[in-house]
Formats: sequence, C-alpha cells, structure tokens
Amino acid sequence: MSDSSSRRRAPKPARQPGLDPDDPLAAFGSRLRAIKDLDDLARQYPDRDINLGRKRQKLEFYSSDDRPNAFAMASLEFLLVIAQYYREALPLRLILLLIAGQRAGGQIPLTQDDMAAILDVPRQKVNPALQDVMEHGIVLKRRPGVYQFNPPYSYVAAELVRGAEGRTEYVQVDQQDALEELRAGSLPELVRYPSLQHMRDAIDELRKERAAKRRDRRKRFDARTEKEQGQ
Repeated sequence: MSDSSSRRRAPKPARQPGLDPDDPLAAFGSRLRAIKDLDDLARQYPDRDINLGRKRQKLEFYSSDDRPNAFAMASLEFLLVIAQYYREALPLRLILLLIAGQRAGGQIPLTQDDMAAILDVPRQKVNPALQDVMEHGIVLKRRPGVYQFNPPYSYVAAELVRGAEGRTEYVQVDQQDALEELRAGSLPELVRYPSLQHMRDAIDELRKERAAKRRDRRKRFDARTEKEQGQ
C-alpha cells in the first residue's frame, strides 16, 4: 500500500435521512463548539428562546464543627398548631430542641438529662413535658437515650458529618424509607397516622372558653357600673 493511500481519509459517515443538520439534535453527534456570545448562540437556533438562570448560590445557615451543614425540614402547619396549642413555654422549647437535635433520618440521641442541661431546667420538669409531647404523636422513644421525631412533622433528610482526619461524609436517609422502617413496628395511632386535628379542636374549645369568660366579666362589669350609677 502506498503512502498516499495510507494517508487517505476515512469516508465521512452518511447523514441520517430527514435530520436537519442545523437542528439541535445534531449536537449529540458533533463536537462541542465554543460559544462566543449569546447572539452567536441565538443565530444557531432562531426558533428557540434562550434563558439564563440566576447563578445558584450556596445555602446559608449556621452550623457547628461536629454537625456542619445540617438542617431540618419542618411542617409549617405543625409549627402553627403547636404555637397556638401550647400555653407553657417548656413544651415548646423542648420541641425546638428535639427538632435541632435530629440526625439524618430523624433520630434524636438525647437523654432527658441532656435535655435538662441544655434547656437549663430541673430534670424533674423535663419528663412531664416530654410525655405531653409524646402523647400527641410528635415524638416517640426508640430506645433509652434515643428518640424519633415523627417524620411528617419535622425531618432531617441529610447531613454532612465530620469524620476522622477532618473528612466530611454526606449521610442521607429518604423520608419514605424512614417512615416504612418506623411503621413496621407497633405504634400508637397518632404516630402511625399523624393528625393535628385533636389539637385544632382543643384550640377551638379553649378559645370558646376564653370568649365565654370575657363575656361573663363584661356582664359583671356592666351590672356593677349600672348599680353604681343608680346609687
């Protein structure tokens, strides 16, 4: 074989019938070409709209060295209901602590001694507040020193955990997987089938009672004023 024949170029592949060479689909079989400017790009595809999205910014939130970039997703309806339902500060503070104490998958490695120390309250006050929260299906106990937030109310799906030698490991637990694993066991109805309706009903009843008390006080005040004026 001569040198000229060895240098002969291979034949180009045949074009696909019916495929417009200017169609964007042709890009899948072509080398990427540098784009000089947007006008140049627009001229290539005159029948298409070109949109530039905003540059994605890194999320900003506080984190610590032992739990970098960890955050919880919480139901806004849940937060709204408990803000109206609980009239005492400790249960609300406890719920916030339990939300913040979650690891990926929603488990909370905190003992009641830990809760008391963090909230700076006597240990004997933590137990009744925690029992009240648990009775509403908000949190359940998995084992000694480990609780679980009910995933539909608040859930940590993923977190970055700092490991040995400063390495950071990404840990993710899908909510559906956590729910399936959780509901495989024997659970109270409010945990298995979460509902805030009983809290909403209690809020309505409390408001009715308070309105009735205000009416009674108003009647007594009006009667006393009328009596004083008659004298």
